[in-house]
Amino acid sequence: MIEVNRIGEVVQIKLGRELNGEVLHLTSVYLIDGLLIDTGPSHTAEELAQALESEHLKLAVNTHYHEDHIGGNAILMRKFGIRILASRRSVPLINQVPGLYPARELVWGLPEPTEVGCLSETVETDRFRFEVIETPGHCEGHVALIERATGWCFSGDLFVAPEPKFFRPSEEDLEATVRSMRRLAEFPADSLVLFTGPGDVIAEGRQALHSRIEHYRALANRARELQKQGGSVVAIRDELFGGEGPWAEATGGDMSCEHLVRALLDAEI
Repeated sequence: MIEVNRIGEVVQIKLGRELNGEVLHLTSVYLIDGLLIDTGPSHTAEELAQALESEHLKLAVNTHYHEDHIGGNAILMRKFGIRILASRRSVPLINQVPGLYPARELVWGLPEPTEVGCLSETVETDRFRFEVIETPGHCEGHVALIERATGWCFSGDLFVAPEPKFFRPSEEDLEATVRSMRRLAEFPADSLVLFTGPGDVIAEGRQALHSRIEHYRALANRARELQKQGGSVVAIRDELFGGEGPWAEATGGDMSCEHLVRALLDAEI
């Protein structure tokens, strides 16, 4: 499934595997003045390449190494001969076969390893200059791109939902996530419009980032109160989130509400 939207000078391309008439999960990539930010999952790589045939694609950037953001790399490099860049920490991870839980492979597919180059501090197109901001937390090597003059902030998966309920301790770091969100919120631009990996475009980006940080802080405070009252991690999870979510079973326990509770209890936010 592919959906193309034009948001001013930004082309948003929403991608998702369709199975039995249902789109499993949406990931968005963005095209601006010949620069493509992320390449989506491998299940939709052919559709993405077809959609870009009439565009003047010159360069791509991967905000991070996860399979739903690099899956189109190989076909775009072969078809258009473009360079793809990523952070120094992401480069070796993009050029290897990832170990995925079956549910993740089902939803996004297994990306083909690709050799990508290292990002510098800026990425320039004919008309725009993007500053590369290190934003670890969702995973190591995660970056965001900010165009200071327009206030565009392409935040990858740093901001995936206003009130997240899951956490993956094998890759995520809650304290680093909060620091990264604060770094973006304090970026010296007149405005900050968030273009997120899931596809939300948030005009009041600073407010959204601060609200997300306050949400984490409120959850952490509530979790600690419940712990002081003798609540177990499972009891706290049930109180805060109404039980465990479906991703826990689908990922063999790698991603869960319970992990988020443990992170909230441990983190200094």
